[in-house]
Amino acid sequence: MAYTFLATRRDGPIEYLTLNRPDVRNAFNEEMLAELTQWAAAIRGEKQPRAAVMAGAGSVFCAGADLAWMSKMVRYTEEENLRDATAMSQMFAALDTLPFPLIGRIHGAALGGGCGLAAVCDIVVADEQAVFGFTEVKLGIMPAVISPFALAKIGRSAARELFLTGARFSAARAREIGLVHTVVPAAELDSAVELHVREILTAGPEAVAAAKALIPRVWNAGAGDATSITAAAIAARRVSSEGQEGMKAFLEKRKPSWSS
Repeated sequence: MAYTFLATRRDGPIEYLTLNRPDVRNAFNEEMLAELTQWAAAIRGEKQPRAAVMAGAGSVFCAGADLAWMSKMVRYTEEENLRDATAMSQMFAALDTLPFPLIGRIHGAALGGGCGLAAVCDIVVADEQAVFGFTEVKLGIMPAVISPFALAKIGRSAARELFLTGARFSAARAREIGLVHTVVPAAELDSAVELHVREILTAGPEAVAAAKALIPRVWNAGAGDATSITAAAIAARRVSSEGQEGMKAFLEKRKPSWSS
């Protein structure tokens, strides 16, 4: 599929997705939101990759909403804003629920909705000089649409500070609160991403998808419900063809069939 504001390429089992509006610091507009939603839907319907890497073209990962789009919002009715915000929420949900790992490669800045993109990535690698911020309150609005994904990543305590102040914070702080997992010098970004990719390729793809789907189910379950969910999940994996292959490979001291 051809996109206007995204660039994609497939390298073997890995999909590379690039936000491609460098002239406006990869800021969101309605078209980019729609294309990200389309990309997520399309990749579910084709031969899925083992992982995807999301990056930004130019000097910044994503600076949030673009000024032209914001100028439209000022004139929108509440009903029009509701439609617009719902479409944005659906885009984040589509990325958050991809059945394979999504790795964020973040440089420059991830602000507003850019922080939302970091929150829906399973693994985030950041340039040590990158700047983050849930900056919406500085504009008199709030990080509402991205809040379910950000709260799941950083927790209530960090959100109380960062949502309410809109303060910008460092990659080191982002790592402390769980928004980012690996922080490296800019020159090492790609090699750090590749290290995570290599780890994923040693794991069973069906097991990875099942583990990703399990996390929100267990997180939202009560203590009693979690027992039945987790017991059923591991029992199903143990008797699956992939689970059987993985356990036999371990016992036979050989690589499993999926390992690169």
